[in-house]
Amino acid sequence: MSDEDDILLEITPQVLLRAYACGIFPMAETADDPSVFWVEPDMRGILPLPDFHIPKSLKKTMRNTPMRVFMDRNFPAVIEACSQTTNTRKETWINSRIKSLYCELHEMGFANSVEVYDGHELVGGLYGVRLGRAFFGESMFSRKTDASKIALAHLVAQMKKAGFILLDTQFTTPHLERFGVMEIPKNEYQYLLEEALIGDSHFDLAGYQLSDGGAMSDSCLQSFNQMS
Repeated sequence: MSDEDDILLEITPQVLLRAYACGIFPMAETADDPSVFWVEPDMRGILPLPDFHIPKSLKKTMRNTPMRVFMDRNFPAVIEACSQTTNTRKETWINSRIKSLYCELHEMGFANSVEVYDGHELVGGLYGVRLGRAFFGESMFSRKTDASKIALAHLVAQMKKAGFILLDTQFTTPHLERFGVMEIPKNEYQYLLEEALIGDSHFDLAGYQLSDGGAMSDSCLQSFNQMS
């Protein structure tokens, strides 16, 4: 058995949780690569919840969309969709080992998904890890315009409602910067992480299933006005 095989066998959901508590997370080089490696960026992407910004165009879409949003309705389908390549994403870092580990975390109650449906079709969403009062966003996907953005808006609304204080996006992108994501040094991130690991927050999953997409998103937008 190779050293690489030993590393794969040693990674368990419990090891993952300890890694997140230390500020590190796993990735794979490609979806076909069976190995994983640990990442601890010198500059960390976070989304300060009080500064979350929803572009006007997205607000309009959310108020008029028929798309519905659910949490944890089909976590495996979300991570599978995030692992697929697209015309704009030629490679992904989510391999079969990562999918298996995060599905185990979900079963244990430490990983959640936000899902956007058009009718019965899953058209967008995101998933991540919940630990203490922190949520570590892992990946998102969109098969319909603005679907992943709608998922992010609903995630932030639910995080604020539940008392979370840290949304870790790991890295920044121009797409995420539109919503207020910023980079901070590793030592500053560690300070925020330590604070977020004190206490515990939980999503209200049972109460997050509405049938009308527009009404749900309107309620989501109103919650930002109430909490600002």
